Amino acid sequence: MTQAVNRVVLAFSGGLDTSVILKWLQQTYNCEVVTFTADLGQGEELEPARAKAEMMGVKPEHIFIDDLREEFVRDYVFPMMRANALYEGTYLLGTSIARPLIAKRQIEIAKMVGADAVSHGATGKGNDQVRFELGYYALDPDVKVIAPWREWDLTSRTRLIEFAEAHQIPVSKDKRGEAPFSTDANMLHTSSEGKVLEDPWDEVPDYVYSRTNHPEDAPDTPEYITIDFERGDGVALNGEGMSPATLLGKLNTLGKTHGIGRLDLVENRFVGMKSRGLYETPGGTIYHIAHRGIEQLTLDRGAAHLKDELAPRYAELIYNGLWFSPEREMLQAAIDHSQAHVTGTVRLKLYKGNASVVGRKSPYSLYSEKVVTFEDDAGAYDQKDAEGFIKLNALRLRLLGRRGV
Repeated sequence: MTQAVNRVVLAFSGGLDTSVILKWLQQTYNCEVVTFTADLGQGEELEPARAKAEMMGVKPEHIFIDDLREEFVRDYVFPMMRANALYEGTYLLGTSIARPLIAKRQIEIAKMVGADAVSHGATGKGNDQVRFELGYYALDPDVKVIAPWREWDLTSRTRLIEFAEAHQIPVSKDKRGEAPFSTDANMLHTSSEGKVLEDPWDEVPDYVYSRTNHPEDAPDTPEYITIDFERGDGVALNGEGMSPATLLGKLNTLGKTHGIGRLDLVENRFVGMKSRGLYETPGGTIYHIAHRGIEQLTLDRGAAHLKDELAPRYAELIYNGLWFSPEREMLQAAIDHSQAHVTGTVRLKLYKGNASVVGRKSPYSLYSEKVVTFEDDAGAYDQKDAEGFIKLNALRLRLLGRRGV
């Protein structure tokens, strides 16, 4: 027996899954549904979601379509980029980092409209159910969560289409039958999973890629750009100041042109299984490389190496849906402290799938040409000091060596 629900806020894309969920919630819980559609820069027209929600009986005042692009990049993507976070050494966490913002806004809307439940369209096999729900409970410990994929008997796309047709829910022609793969997109990346990607031995077909040109088809002439940073955040491209979302958008265009940011990954999901995904993160890849480039000049060795130790833990927290956890906030405080002098300019070369740092400068640079030069350093560094340094570090090794086997 289902628990009584009066009003539920549904994360709603207007696609097949969430449209079926909307009707299923109305029928199963006999409740009023409020829809929330987040514009995270996925590049899709969102007004059709409003029209579909109205057609399915949602009150106009209960249809929320929010432009969250600037908040997404400023308050989620950039803080993550300050950490140089890569899950399992390669994945820039494009899907993972979007979920806490969606969850946060859902809870805000639930409080605004007096809803007693929230709902999402994530399946019971994936990570997103965990990310959404950990976010919900962190922000509203007593909220009721409805996860239809864990409750209903609509266990296949065919069943979803049959349900939709039986209830006069429009189904896009390209969704009839078996889709070749599923995608999720936002301003940071596009991910593709399933069907033609499920065999990790098979090369990803060209038609799966949507955000990047094939590197082989990219321009034969390299393009040089500069990114300016202030306290660890990008603030300008080629000398032109711009907002976080605008900067990332411009980098996405450059990355697409030059085929930058493709990743074919077999990853370990939080729920326990391995999955194969194709990720395209064009602007984020350029930005990540540039940020590391400016840190090379401005971070002390101890701070830089400690950051590199913290980054995998930080990335795992985001991947596992623990953005709102105290440990992530503690790590963020340390990371943000490290960025106080991460200010300067990085020059990059974009060419056929690669973004390479070719120059960097900073008013807070710790690089001393006078000390490091192979020419006469005029006494800036006394090479005789190295002898005592080496002998002290060698002392334990020499004692071990004298002990013998």
